[in-house]
Amino acid sequence: MQNNELEEAKKHLSANDAIMARIIKKYKGINLKGSTEYFVSLVYSIIGQQLSVKAADAIINRFTDKYGVPEPSAILLADTEDMRALGISYAKIKYIKSLAENMTNGILDFVGIENKSNDEIISMLTTVKGIGVWTSHMFLIFTMCRQDILATGDLGIKRAIMLNYNLENLPDEDYITELAKKNKWAPYESIACRYLWKTLD
Repeated sequence: MQNNELEEAKKHLSANDAIMARIIKKYKGINLKGSTEYFVSLVYSIIGQQLSVKAADAIINRFTDKYGVPEPSAILLADTEDMRALGISYAKIKYIKSLAENMTNGILDFVGIENKSNDEIISMLTTVKGIGVWTSHMFLIFTMCRQDILATGDLGIKRAIMLNYNLENLPDEDYITELAKKNKWAPYESIACRYLWKTLD
C-alpha cells in the first residue's frame, strides 16, 4: 500500500466512524511494510499463536539467533529438543515441521499467490496442520498487506473494540462483523484493525 492509498483509507475510516477518526488522529502512522518471505512469516506466526507480542518476539529472537532465516530443509533437520529449549511448545514444533514438509514436497506452493483471492489463500494455508483462520488472517494483513481483512477471531481486536467502543464484555465475531459493516470499514478493514491494535500498545 502506497502512502496516498493509506491517506485514502484514513479519510474513509474517519469519515464513517467517529471513534476510528479519534484513534487515527491520535496514533497517525502505521507500518505497512510487507514481506515476500512467506515461509518465514508463517513460522513466526505459528510461534506467536496464543502468546503476547512480547513473549512471541523473545522466542522468535532466540529462534533466529540459532537458525538464522529459516529454510524448510533446515527446519526438517532441526532437533526437536533444541527447538523446545528456545521456548517453542512441542505442538508448535510439530506444526512448524509440518509446514516445512508441505513446502519441500510441493503440497504448499506460493507461486502466483499474489493473484489469489483472500478466500483462496485461506483455503490453501489451512490445509497445513496448525494453521487456522487466525494465522491466515495475520499472514494476509501483515505479510501480504491485504487491505480488506477483518480479524474477527483475534483477541487483541476484541479487547481493543471493547475498550474503544465502551463495551462491558469482549465482543463476539458476529458483533465485530456488524460493527465493521455499520461503520463502513470496507474496503479498509485491515487498516481499521491495525489502528485498533495500536490502542493496545
